[in-house]
Parts: sequence; C-alpha cells; structure tokens
Amino acid sequence: MNYKDCIKWLYSFEKFGIRLGLGRIEYICKNLGNPQDCYKIIHVGGTNGKGSVCKYLESILVNSGYAVGTYISPHLQRFSERFVVNKKEISENEIIKLIEKVKPIIDKMIDNNDIPTYFEIVTALAFLHFKKKNVDFAIIEVGLGGRYDATNIVNPIISIITNVTFDHQNILGKEIKDISFEKAGIIKENIPIVTAATGEALNVIKKVAQEKDTKIKIIRNNSWRLISKKSDFQEYVINSILRKYNITTSMIGKYQGENIAITIATVEILQMSGIYITDESIDKAFLDTNNPGRMEIVGLNPIILLDGAHNIAGMKYLMYSLKEDFSFDKLILIIGILSDKNIKEILELITPIADLIIATKSQTSRAFDPKLLKEMMKKKEVIVKDKINEAIIHAKKIAKKSDLICITGSLYTVGEARSYLL
Repeated sequence: MNYKDCIKWLYSFEKFGIRLGLGRIEYICKNLGNPQDCYKIIHVGGTNGKGSVCKYLESILVNSGYAVGTYISPHLQRFSERFVVNKKEISENEIIKLIEKVKPIIDKMIDNNDIPTYFEIVTALAFLHFKKKNVDFAIIEVGLGGRYDATNIVNPIISIITNVTFDHQNILGKEIKDISFEKAGIIKENIPIVTAATGEALNVIKKVAQEKDTKIKIIRNNSWRLISKKSDFQEYVINSILRKYNITTSMIGKYQGENIAITIATVEILQMSGIYITDESIDKAFLDTNNPGRMEIVGLNPIILLDGAHNIAGMKYLMYSLKEDFSFDKLILIIGILSDKNIKEILELITPIADLIIATKSQTSRAFDPKLLKEMMKKKEVIVKDKINEAIIHAKKIAKKSDLICITGSLYTVGEARSYLL
C-alpha cells in the first residue's frame, strides 16, 4: 500500500460512525502487544481547552529534555498532525508501516463481524507509533466523552479534565451531570486528577474521585490573573501549588489563563512525584507554544481570525474576545457548523455582534446546510457560499482594512480555511 491507499483505507471506516466502547480497542492493542503500556501517559479530557493544554505540556516536557509523543484530534489540515513526537509530525512512510502492522488485525475483526471505528484504529496507530519512537511521555487527548472513549484503556500517571460544558449531547447525555459522569470516566484509582470544572460538573467529578480514592486539584478562578494583553500575546500571573508564575503566552483568548493554570498544576504534581522538570522549561514553554486554528490571526489589514469554536462555551469565549481584545469597524463572520451541534444556541451567541454573515460549510458529510443556516438568521444580512474558499474570497473583496474577518463554527471549517489562506 502507498500513502494514498493507506489514508483511503482508514477513511473507509468513517462510515461506521461513532460507537463508544473499549472492547474493540482493547483487542487491537492486545494483538499489538499493548504499546500504550510502554511509556508514561498524561490523559487529557474535558470540553474545551484540551488541545491547548496538550500543546503546553508538550512544550514543557520537550524543553526538559524528554522524548514526548502527543496525540490530538481532530486534525486541521493534515492527518499527520494527530501523531507528533518532539513537535515533529509523523512521516508518510511511518504511517504506511504502522498500517501494514495494524491492517491484518483489523481484517480479522472484519471477518468476525466486529468492525472497529475510524477513531479506534487511529488511536491504536498512535499508541504503536509512540512505542516505536521510544517516547518517555505520551500526552493523549480524549476523543469524545471519556468513560468509553478509545483512549481510556491507558494507565496514566495523571489525568486532566479541563472543564465540562454542553457538547455532544446526543451521545453523552442532555444534562451537565450526565456529560460530567462520562468525562469523569477517565479518573483512575489513586491517580491524581486536575480539573477546572465548576458547579454541578465539579460535584460529579469530586464524587467519582472520592470513590476512586484519588487526589483532586481544582483550578479556581482566582488561580490566575490577566495582567496585560495585546493582539499577539497575553501576560498572566498564576498562583499555583509551589510558587507564583509570571507567564507570557503567544496564544490569545480569555480562556488561556485557565489552560495555563491547569498545565502548571499538572506539571507541579509531576515534579512532586519525582519527575525532573526545570522552572526555566516551564517559563519558556508558553511563549514557544502555538495551537493552530484556535484564536489564530492569519492576516492583517483586514485582520483575519481563525477560531474553531464548535460548542456553546467555545463560542462564548470567542464572542468575549472579539468584543474585548480587538478593535475593528465591521465584523464579517464566516461560519460553518456541524449538524450535530447546538446550532440555534451557537448562532444566538455570535450573530448579534456581526455586521455581515457568510454562511458556508466544510467538505465533511457532517456539515450543516448553509442555506438552512441562513434561514435561522432571518434578522441578519446573510450571504450563502457553498465552499469555504468562495466565502473567504467574497469576505476579502468586501472588507476594508479596518474590518475583521472571523472564520469559525467548527474545526473542519477552520482547517479548510487555513489550508486555503496559508
């Protein structure tokens, strides 16, 4: 198989959809020799901020001299973004070799009418890749939920639940307590947990942690304070367990203070468990870290901002940042949302502050029809463009230098926009 054939084979499993459960991934990994047991794992779940926390942790551990694998999902532009070792994406040849190793196991499962999902296969590939690269640490981002997510066969040294808000309610449950219980499923016996969850979600997580005899570190709002900000950086004071930190990050957005506080608390727990991490590697890491497609400025005059806000909480943060962190005459909003999201609520948050809206869609089959999006925004001037590149061309044509073009609604939308723009 060549690389194109390998990717085509992988994507052929997307039609089987999302089927939560651990039996299939356990079978695959057992036949691979359980590669996920060959290195120290940091397991990162939650609703928003997972990607940023993973990237921050990666930078800190790499700066401290460790070999670090990072597994994230979904990817924005390239499949290889999902598997990173020491900030370097997997090569096409490495992907081919991994699939050649895994495919016979999958073929046998198909023969037995036990077909795995796309995400289960990709997760197994990540575990195997990190073993082959002999990493010291693997930072593993939860795909969906936690309790029955394919990543939850790992035995981590620490777990993180960033926060819990409404998302994937058709799968995880309609109420916050149900969603929280699913996300709390990554909590393991006697393995410390760090979380910034609040309210009812925090109560659920604390209850599960108590049942698991697990120490919990809660990140409160007073754990961090924004002291200065510009369009390309922010400065925070973080009050953590061991000391106070003055942190500068090139990643913008109100929520980064929380993400940084979560990261530092996690690192301090690792330090206290005997893992060598220098203060210098912590201080330096945040300025070095970027997370493409999340509050990312990719153009000036006019400003072009990419943000993969795909749920209610993410859109609230985006709305706040647009109002508080940017100066512009008119806001031109390019938006494409997935069909399984809280579309009405998302639109109610972001559309009131937009002067002109361009409804569009990504190429994924999950994309919501932009014509229906327009019908849901009757009180606004809305233009429909079926392709994201057409939406961008139109926005740039009508925008003045003093305006801001914001592209958002899903990571698929942002990924396609980023590929076109960059």
